Amino acid sequence: MKTEYFDLKNKRALISGGASGIGSSIVEHLCEQGVEVYFFDIDKKEAKKTIYKIKKKKFKIPNFVECDIKNIKKYKLSILNIIKKQGPIDILVNNASNDQRHSLEKITEKYWDDRMAINLKHYLFAIQSVKKSMIKNKGGSIINLGSVSWVRGAVMFPAYSIAKAGIHGLTRSLARDLGKHNIRINSIAPGSIATARQSKLWLKPKFKKEILKNQALKKQLLPDDVSKMVLFLASDVSSGCTKQNFTVDAGLI
Repeated sequence: MKTEYFDLKNKRALISGGASGIGSSIVEHLCEQGVEVYFFDIDKKEAKKTIYKIKKKKFKIPNFVECDIKNIKKYKLSILNIIKKQGPIDILVNNASNDQRHSLEKITEKYWDDRMAINLKHYLFAIQSVKKSMIKNKGGSIINLGSVSWVRGAVMFPAYSIAKAGIHGLTRSLARDLGKHNIRINSIAPGSIATARQSKLWLKPKFKKEILKNQALKKQLLPDDVSKMVLFLASDVSSGCTKQNFTVDAGLI
């Protein structure tokens, strides 16, 4: 059953990494609520698929912005250009990331910098770019997608997990500065989510069985489970929530 958040209609949202996976689901759920969505990605093919799917469902059509969020200068300019042309931003969803597997021994300085760029750095500069707009708008909601990986001490991608721990710290560190302007900032820590990519690469029967065994809820989580939490945090229904981390992992940790 769809939950309607009437206050979200016609609000303006920015989402990084919205072409596929959890990001695509977030874009779809926000469009279903009537939100004016702008999503950033480098994958034009997947972005077209997301837009086509949303059009078929007759939801509000999102706007795709082709942009490499690792190029901070271009990313900031893209955000500021939307604000200049369309108006203030109500909702920012920092989502883009990459959980490529790697070992501690294989990390080079270049690889480390790249993992921080895709998994953490752009979060800060997107927040910086929308802050003035949200102040002008007398408030806003910033939602940072993290992970339970660092809490679990996952060993298969240390640089990724460290960046995700940084997102939790970033969220708490900026809450007071933003809060005095009625800007809320929260993070979401997803558990094992069966995106198309995860299912293809890593969520094999043996691993899936192990995850389900360790979860309190014996069901496979889907991108929609995360998107529903995004809607809650984007809406004024959660107006008393800031500086918090909301875990969506079926009781894994």
